[in-house]
Amino acid sequence: MSFSVVILAAGQGTRMRSACAKVLHPVADRSMLAHVITAATALHPQETVVVVHPSFDSTAFSSPTPIQWAHQSERLGTGHALLQAMPFLSESTDRVLLLCGDVPLIQTSTLRALLNTTPDSLAFITNIAEKPKGLGRVVRDAQHQVVVRIVEEKDATEREKSITEVNAGIYVFPRAKLQAWLTRLAPNNAQNEFYLTDVIAFALEEGVLVETVQASKDEVLGVNDRMQLQEAERLYQRRAIEALCAKGVSVKDINRLDIRGNVHIAQDVVLDINVILEGDVEIGEACYIGAGAIIKNSRLGKGVKVNPYSVIDGAVIQDACEIGPFARIRLGSVLEHQVKVGNFVEVKHSHLNTGTKANHLAYLGDAEIGANVNVGAGAITCNYDGAKKHQTIIGDGAFIGSNVELVAPVRVGKNATIGAGTTLTRDVPEGSLTVRRATQKTVLDWQKPKKDEE
Repeated sequence: MSFSVVILAAGQGTRMRSACAKVLHPVADRSMLAHVITAATALHPQETVVVVHPSFDSTAFSSPTPIQWAHQSERLGTGHALLQAMPFLSESTDRVLLLCGDVPLIQTSTLRALLNTTPDSLAFITNIAEKPKGLGRVVRDAQHQVVVRIVEEKDATEREKSITEVNAGIYVFPRAKLQAWLTRLAPNNAQNEFYLTDVIAFALEEGVLVETVQASKDEVLGVNDRMQLQEAERLYQRRAIEALCAKGVSVKDINRLDIRGNVHIAQDVVLDINVILEGDVEIGEACYIGAGAIIKNSRLGKGVKVNPYSVIDGAVIQDACEIGPFARIRLGSVLEHQVKVGNFVEVKHSHLNTGTKANHLAYLGDAEIGANVNVGAGAITCNYDGAKKHQTIIGDGAFIGSNVELVAPVRVGKNATIGAGTTLTRDVPEGSLTVRRATQKTVLDWQKPKKDEE
């Protein structure tokens, strides 16, 4: 049975106090709307329609899923919002799955359960709320079985307000009946809006089966203000960390780890406190990621040690490398097996081959560095001439002394040695020693300058 997805995302979000549309506020570095789209897309809908206010800039929203955008110019309630999406739905679709753009933690498995309800039924998600204030109550019959209606709090009696089963605002409707139901809606309520919940009564009048699927309160948390946004963030992180732990990852403190992307981590990896993992990250077995490290869009092999406060962004780190502390590995860098990049070393768009070491205080940019090269403290590649980047090539086994400047383009042969303090501007042959320093001069009778007396 085919189905289409409609996501309501036109809410003003006044309580967010932001110029940004509410559904674009991020949870784990992705917009709430993107999370909802991802959960729905995994079910392979026939089409996805998102209802937004005309002020929403849909051209700035990137999604791998084709999206149709419907506009709700006047915010007249959920029923009115869904009505704006109807012209975008294919006649061939059998059911309409309605989601909320500000409920980012909804799970695909729960949506699948909703779609697995009786064909041609109207089904919606409920949850049990300890504090249901402000939420629509699910009113059932005297036997507490059959749904009678959903009542919004502002229209509820005192008895109805005591009900703890609440509507999560996520439905699946039979497409054949939905259009007629929506056109029957009227703003006969305290909010003077077209309530989608009134459709329940229309379905019952026509003998359509009304079913419910219960979800956890965390999964259907709606975000309406900044506090609820941070609550959703922590719930997302808890869920992600629990999944990692189940796969054999050790997390030192679940409250001090942030996962903000598509992360794959093998067993026996240790994540220390305040680690941030962003984008597409892959970490091999038995790695250690030290406190405060940031890893973004990178791949680490087995047994890699990332010491505290290092940043790895857009790099490939092979097995048994050691990084940091306080190292920065930038976009386009590749470190082969057993490379050591120590404290306060920056590597950018460079390839370091097996066994090479730059233990401290170096900059290696646009460089091709062979195996078993030693790079001394203070050594830098001068790769930028003010207009273009140039490459430095260093052969296997070379020794680059402390405080060496390699002015690119330049090539150092295999097993060559560059003496400390050298500024290298020409290629160096294999096995040679190159030293270039200014002549040292000592003035024995030199007097330090003195300040004028006041």
